[in-house]
Amino acid sequence: MRANRARRPSPRRRSAFAALTIAVLGVLLPGTAYVVARRTKLGSTLIVLSLALYGGAAYVGLRQRDAVISWALNPAFLNWMIVGLTAIAPVWIVVLVTSYKMLRPLAVGPGSRLLGALVIGVVCFAMTVSTATGAQTLMAQRNLVTKVFGGDESKSQTRPTITPKKDIWQQLPRLNILLLGADDGEGRGGTRTDTVMVASIDTKTGNTSLISLTRNFMRMPFPADSPLHKKFPTGFWDPNGPKEQSEFYLDAMYRNIPRMYPGILGPSDNEGADILKVSVGEALGLQIHYYVQINLAGFAQLVEALGGITVNINYPVPVGGNDDKKIPPSRYLAPGPNRKLNGTDALWFARGRYKVPTADLARQARQRCTIKAIVERATPQNVLTNYDAIAKAGEQLIRTDIPRNQLGAFATLGARVKTAKITNVDLDKQKNFPTGRNPNYAGMREIVAKALNPAARTTPVPRTVSSPRPPTAPQPKATPKPAADDLTSACAYNPGMPR
Repeated sequence: MRANRARRPSPRRRSAFAALTIAVLGVLLPGTAYVVARRTKLGSTLIVLSLALYGGAAYVGLRQRDAVISWALNPAFLNWMIVGLTAIAPVWIVVLVTSYKMLRPLAVGPGSRLLGALVIGVVCFAMTVSTATGAQTLMAQRNLVTKVFGGDESKSQTRPTITPKKDIWQQLPRLNILLLGADDGEGRGGTRTDTVMVASIDTKTGNTSLISLTRNFMRMPFPADSPLHKKFPTGFWDPNGPKEQSEFYLDAMYRNIPRMYPGILGPSDNEGADILKVSVGEALGLQIHYYVQINLAGFAQLVEALGGITVNINYPVPVGGNDDKKIPPSRYLAPGPNRKLNGTDALWFARGRYKVPTADLARQARQRCTIKAIVERATPQNVLTNYDAIAKAGEQLIRTDIPRNQLGAFATLGARVKTAKITNVDLDKQKNFPTGRNPNYAGMREIVAKALNPAARTTPVPRTVSSPRPPTAPQPKATPKPAADDLTSACAYNPGMPR
């Protein structure tokens, strides 16, 4: 027994290369190098702790994904993660350095010493960079969550009341989100919402219907119990004004109504968005639960952060240009299948309208395809790879009234939406709004009701709502039609100008 024990090699008798290899590989499972160096108790303790951490992380990642998402969207928990990562990094480095010192031969040449010090230094640097990158990503996530999503201090009079202890999606089996594309560019005199769209989501399946409203709609209605109805009983327009009233268009409501009647809906972080939620909901016969507003001028940053998007371009899309001022575009996006667009070109793909037939409807169609392309591009791998840039872009681009404490549930729903069906609800321009001067909102409500609930009766349930037309003007009979188009087909490559 003594002879065998005497023949056991001392850790110091190993070669410098073997000592270096064991120390570096010990980074993967801290403590193993200590055991090899005969510091059994300390090494075993570190191994047990490391295995517990690895096992706990694997269990949580595989079996508690919803909890992980909730933690990643909780600023307080993110702070603790940053502190923990900052604390673990130096311990990790100390274990590596001391492991190598315990295993390194006492008698070794200067070349081996230099090589060992260099390798250990490089590994320590890599560990420091990786932990710093992780902490930076966590801080970017925390900043995004706190700057974009409201906490208890946020103000909105139009959000639904959610019972905290009940599943949010049992309370909202269908979620309606107002998507606003805001443009406060030079010469606009304030923010205009050129893009107004509703995403109606079946929260059980993730199937989503997109409903686009035309920017030049006039007489946008308000519910009878809203203080806005008292100001505009026949909808948002001037009964004594001319036929065409651009300052009473849908895209002017965001800036003009808060100027005319500040605080009319009560305390709000975004009066224009709250007003649009109320009015768009009345126009379509829906309760709009939340809004997401994107600054179109900065939209390019988000697309760039994602690495661009891929779309089918069926006809030349103008980049710039102004129909009213007779200013031609600087260039056109060339037609073709699977065109890869950078941020600037993606913005103009969504916005270009110079001399395009049915300009507003054509633009709405391309905007729906842009949303589809972004959803497809936002894979977990792509988002994680470009997360810092995406988070920084999001801080500048996005406003919303989605509460911070519901982000976990929304992230889970977002994963469902990504793999579900996205369709378009056609509001039937020919019958319901040949021009934007006097749209048939009753007809639109019937189309929306049938599209979102095909099993329901086609006759709309009577609702206590305001008439968007003057009382003397009879409502034309609404003509229902098939309303949903699969966006995969609608966004396919099918060359030709819009009609």
